Amino acid sequence: MSVPGGRPLRLGTRKSLMAMTQSQQVADEVTRLTGHAVELVGVTTQGDVSKALLAQIGGTGVFVNALRDKILSGEVDFAVHSLKDLPTSETPGIVLAATPHRDDPRDALCGPAKLADLPRGARIGTGSPRRVAQLRAMRPDLEIVPIRGNADTRLRKVADGELDAVVLAHAGLKRINRLDAVAEVFDQSLMLPAPGQGALALECSADRADLRTLLGTVDDVPTRRAVTAERTVLAVLEAGCSAPVGTYAAEVDEKLHLTATVVSYDGGRQVRLSASGHPDDAERLGRDLADRLLAQGADQLMGERD
Repeated sequence: MSVPGGRPLRLGTRKSLMAMTQSQQVADEVTRLTGHAVELVGVTTQGDVSKALLAQIGGTGVFVNALRDKILSGEVDFAVHSLKDLPTSETPGIVLAATPHRDDPRDALCGPAKLADLPRGARIGTGSPRRVAQLRAMRPDLEIVPIRGNADTRLRKVADGELDAVVLAHAGLKRINRLDAVAEVFDQSLMLPAPGQGALALECSADRADLRTLLGTVDDVPTRRAVTAERTVLAVLEAGCSAPVGTYAAEVDEKLHLTATVVSYDGGRQVRLSASGHPDDAERLGRDLADRLLAQGADQLMGERD
């Protein structure tokens, strides 16, 4: 591909430590596989500025829209996002060019002890309704405290005694070398992750066919198929980060296995279903499973509030 003036490719990224770290990993991999130099361009998004909970300021898109604007204006060539931050609806002029190999998608409890060993009424911090609902399903006695901020800010609340524990994505903690803070990694049988959790998304302009081809060198097909199934469930349910929906898909023995759950906000009720199919049918698998969830009342659970 040709880059004007032979300059490096410009990679748009949020400015947090985690975002910069994962974006640099992508940049290094693109350079290793293609020989093209890549430079990071820090972008401030609405989600970085606002202190409100995500559900109150528009959901997942608050971390994404500013980066997409930079792509459309030509200020950056492509952007790297945490895939779970991407809305399921398409944006005109933007294409998902690659999903690199996925890291561990599970959630991790960070604190002095495992969940079962925390005292009754322990204060657990999370800003995710999905995590809130599943934590309450496991421990109805917990006091869930809504929090925002980067991983270090949240971990500091535990170290300072403000909270007994916080729940964060294992993949993110690994990227910033903070696995030392993990007391327990939740098995998917206890807590299903957010759709796309642990995976990254590379987006670029839809009319840059050459760039799409270049970025495709870091695409991991099993990851793409798995997250397609997960995100299709979310799209059919018409749910976002403000809904208590967990999904996980993985290829085993040449089949794609998908599990999804919708949990009431108080953790008292949930619909949890699984399905398997050919990996090439990831979207249909997600759509069919979402339809089954809806048939069992998932929309009613998502509509309930405390």
